Amino acid sequence: MNTQRHQELLDESIAGKSEDFGLLLEYYRPYLIVLAKRYLDPRVRGRVDENDIVQVTFLEAQRDFKSFRGSQIEELLAWLRHILRNNVLTAHHNHLYAQKRAAGREVNNQADSGPALTDMAPAETSSPSQRLMKDEASAFLASCLQELPDTQQEALRLRYIEGCSLKEIAQQMNKTEMAAAGLLKRGLQALRDRMVTDSSSQGYPT
Repeated sequence: MNTQRHQELLDESIAGKSEDFGLLLEYYRPYLIVLAKRYLDPRVRGRVDENDIVQVTFLEAQRDFKSFRGSQIEELLAWLRHILRNNVLTAHHNHLYAQKRAAGREVNNQADSGPALTDMAPAETSSPSQRLMKDEASAFLASCLQELPDTQQEALRLRYIEGCSLKEIAQQMNKTEMAAAGLLKRGLQALRDRMVTDSSSQGYPT
């Protein structure tokens, strides 16, 4: 699926074809899951499933789609990110009520800083074409990442999204540093291979 097809699905959704909107949302599910993992406060990750956050986001997006005033993919993704952020903040409120203000500050900081495989949420000051390219690249990367084994996904997430050191990754995953390094190496290679394979099958230049 490519950018042109995404735009066609959005156009058809705006015209009233709800099933096309569902297809479009599913394509961006991996992208939003990665964002949800990044936004969630570490203290609630054991109690809040990022998949549930994304599912609620989709339900709200489908319910409120008539209020969406954009017409372009980058506008849709900005709208979805806004809904996702609100749902993450709600989860923080529910699970960290006594520390609500601190949790709110932390989720904003996590959304805008830290090393990452890619900046998953493009700056709103960039041009529409730049934002669209970043959105599509991020969604494609997230989709490829979701196809890796869980342990490789987790190692890559901790290193490149959370910015953890090798020692911290080993501790969090209950593995030796050598084993954690192996997961990172294999995960990066598998991710590169998957991206080449998927980009070729979808007609993207490699």
